[in-house]
Amino acid sequence: MDRVILHCDMNSFFCSVELLDHPELAGVPVAVSGSADSRHGIILAKNELAKRAGVVTAETIWQARRKCPSLELLPPHHEKYHDYSARINKIYLEYTDMVEPFSVDESWLDVTASQKLFGTGRQIADRIRARVHEELGLTLSAGVSYNKIFAKMGSEYKKPDATTEITRDNYQSLLWPMAIEEMFFVGFATAGKLRGVGINTIGDLAKADPKSMESLLGKQGPLLRSYARGEDTSPVCLFDQRDKIKSVGNGFTFKRDLTGRDDIVTALLSLSDTVASRLRKYQMKAYGVKVDIKDPNFKSISRQKQLASPTNLADEIRKSAMEIIDSSWRLSDPIRLLTVTAINLVDESESEQLSIFSDVNAAREKSESVERTMDEIRRKFGDSSIGFGQLIGNDIGIDL
Repeated sequence: MDRVILHCDMNSFFCSVELLDHPELAGVPVAVSGSADSRHGIILAKNELAKRAGVVTAETIWQARRKCPSLELLPPHHEKYHDYSARINKIYLEYTDMVEPFSVDESWLDVTASQKLFGTGRQIADRIRARVHEELGLTLSAGVSYNKIFAKMGSEYKKPDATTEITRDNYQSLLWPMAIEEMFFVGFATAGKLRGVGINTIGDLAKADPKSMESLLGKQGPLLRSYARGEDTSPVCLFDQRDKIKSVGNGFTFKRDLTGRDDIVTALLSLSDTVASRLRKYQMKAYGVKVDIKDPNFKSISRQKQLASPTNLADEIRKSAMEIIDSSWRLSDPIRLLTVTAINLVDESESEQLSIFSDVNAAREKSESVERTMDEIRRKFGDSSIGFGQLIGNDIGIDL
């Protein structure tokens, strides 16, 4: 028997939460952004009206206002988003314990065993949508399918406030005619490679030769092809499984040995960014940072540092890692392998003591907004869609 998987995706989540406190802005194009006093502040989220006017995530405020002069801007409040995310997942958990958050505003649910109590997958999705709207004043779009990939694509198929069911009988007619960029996990760079060999639609990908796909994209090629064919068998995790994560790390053996501060800073920029983005994906923060170093003779050291407050920000992880290296390694000595690990993890919603200096709190909030915007861009367009300019042209083997 096929599984029944839901993917629930909140509609314009950041904006929708902010608008709960601003009913006077109903019917107005609204965006959540960085500082409205700066022409170069970034759009973090937008509502449907702003989206229809052409406003896109990650563009500057002045670009957005050129497209939509009547655009109203609101500052972000990430603590609100996490609070509402917890409330939403609490509703999901009333229907199944197999709830796997994918980000702050979307989750997979396996309701296969829940149908005897609550009806079909579509009926459960519609019931959840109604409850979220009635109890929280928010809307979501839901996808219903027999695997996680198609459930995710179902939630994207019709927005806002809709349920789309993708079955073994209709997935070819619904999904295969769509542009290749609409395939989950196909980012901008991957889409360009696929179009370069004549694969323009999801159906083209599904029908492609698996060996050709592996030659073009490596192991990712056959995997994407299998997703397009509905062959995803990945499970939905239990909600509390993420609490079992003890650490999040990223290591790299470099194309050449690192020598000197500039090399190390470049390496840490990439490693810390990856660790931080994974922490945010798991909705966790770290109270400690650990660094492992291996030299060309395979001599290794491991050092760690406890933090005054938990973090999932790349810049804070990078600075802590550099402090560890400065205190325990001669920068002139070569490094063959470097690993940065976030340790002593806690749920990111856990309360913490704020700094008595308001400018420090503001700087952290700004950094978090920027990094979460990068997460969103990478989620939509692929991991290589945005990165740090300092990594361009590096000769240590780190790809953007």
